Amino acid sequence: MTLTAWIVLAVAVVVAFVVGYLVGGTRSKSARPAPQEAEQTTAATTSAVETPDTAPQPPRRRAAIIYNPTKNEMDTLKSVATTVCRNEGWDEPLFIETTKDDPGTSMAHEAREKGAEVVIAAGGDGTVRAIAEALADTDVPMGIIPMGTGNLLARNLSIPLNRFEWAMRVALWGQDRVIDAARLRTSPDGEDTLFTVMAGIGYDATVMSNTSEDAKSRMGWWAYVRQGSRQLLGKPTEVRIQFDDGEEETRKIRSILGGNCGKVQGGIELIPGAVIDDGHLDVLTVTPRNVAEWVSVVTSIAGRSRKGMHADVTKCAAVKVRTEKELDVQVDGDVLGETDYLELSVLPNALTVRTPSPEQERNIRLDSLSLGIGR
Repeated sequence: MTLTAWIVLAVAVVVAFVVGYLVGGTRSKSARPAPQEAEQTTAATTSAVETPDTAPQPPRRRAAIIYNPTKNEMDTLKSVATTVCRNEGWDEPLFIETTKDDPGTSMAHEAREKGAEVVIAAGGDGTVRAIAEALADTDVPMGIIPMGTGNLLARNLSIPLNRFEWAMRVALWGQDRVIDAARLRTSPDGEDTLFTVMAGIGYDATVMSNTSEDAKSRMGWWAYVRQGSRQLLGKPTEVRIQFDDGEEETRKIRSILGGNCGKVQGGIELIPGAVIDDGHLDVLTVTPRNVAEWVSVVTSIAGRSRKGMHADVTKCAAVKVRTEKELDVQVDGDVLGETDYLELSVLPNALTVRTPSPEQERNIRLDSLSLGIGR
């Protein structure tokens, strides 16, 4: 292979692998005591005061788990969740399946109507996003049991991955954290789509759109690497972009990515400096025209730089993008189709999510060390 060919391959692998991470893609207040504390308090109370058999018992708490039935290990999850609830003094959880037509929004409304104290999303980022749509601007917290490919919101909030028991404990007794959400619109008068992590137009969405389900099942992440290498040297598109109420600018871009938070798999910070509860979006604009400029983009991201030769990040409350031709759009890793208009806006303090308390974080780390595994 020539040196140029090696460079193209290396950049394609790095860039497409980063794109693949998207698929699956502080204010805080104490919610409940830790499980150990709850057990000790219950035991002490029981030994100190004898409750007559005829005395009315306080209502038991109940969690609702909304799950994608296509996910593997659902039988295991149901067994673990039921056991944890029983051991923690909660009622048996309410299990509600999503459907192909509704990935969880109406189910979350149903759970609220049935009095669930916490609504838990068991699935990937699509399930999380649908449930967040129903819980935004309410006082009902959302728990997360990560079961997708990307699990991006869970990663950004340090919710344990591949640990059903701990994810369930966090959902019951964790710390409530109020975070921002964001909305996407693909026409000036179109409907809004809520998202919690990232939404973008251009290269990243095109790679996702052109990667077939068959290729993903056969090749895993390498399917995105292959497709990313094919799209790497595409022609930039002229766009007009407006941040907040500023003047409209003209740029030639390969991709624009708006992030509510920036961390993806492997701990990579794809959008440097993005904070999930600062009341702002962080918009990454990528403008490379050749392999050397893609190297600059990758270097900027790896170095966590917000300003680079061919990539920069702008903090704003809203952004509008008008393109000279229709481009693919993705939201939290799901492709929405093509558009020549994209509007993103932040929703400050929109969603309450149950996250690990400091004590739970310590116990999760200790448990992981004892088992010889990572989160």
